[in-house]
Amino acid sequence: MGGTSTKLPKDLLSEYQELTFLTKQEILLAHKIFSELQDRENGPYSTRVSMEKILTLPELKSNPFQKRICHVFSTSDMKDGSLSFEDFLDLLSAFSDSATLEIKSHYAFRIFDFDDDGTLDARDLEKLVNSLTGETDDTRLTAEEMRQLISNILEESDIDKDGTVNLSEFQHVISRSPDFVSSFKIVL
Repeated sequence: MGGTSTKLPKDLLSEYQELTFLTKQEILLAHKIFSELQDRENGPYSTRVSMEKILTLPELKSNPFQKRICHVFSTSDMKDGSLSFEDFLDLLSAFSDSATLEIKSHYAFRIFDFDDDGTLDARDLEKLVNSLTGETDDTRLTAEEMRQLISNILEESDIDKDGTVNLSEFQHVISRSPDFVSSFKIVL
């Protein structure tokens, strides 16, 4: 992309290192990538990048939760999934190898909470399963298979038996899943 490359000031670089799980090199690479996605009219730190542009990144292109990821990390008042550079760093930090299980599971829960009500109910779980299996006739579960799977998930995860999975119940389940931390990542 044309234009002049913006340089990240050292004081901001240091601040971003302190506030994220990212290394200096990762932050600089993220800045380069974000700058390439940006419309340059408003300057490097005031501009948001649209969700459509963010979703062109190869790291998100094939992720079945790509739009939810943008919505969860976006601080836009417009609720449009657009990301500021700080939002982009938060996203990369949460998905980095260095992020803690607690951070990763917190964001995974928010991504899977499709209706943003603070719990994973049967509708959220159905959307989650459909996102993972694909929503074609060949891959979609039958209504009975879906009902049984959701019942099994709730039986295993819903400790207080209220018909939903809250954040602490989700984190309890995730803590018993050794592959979660290594699979919940995005590497630039």
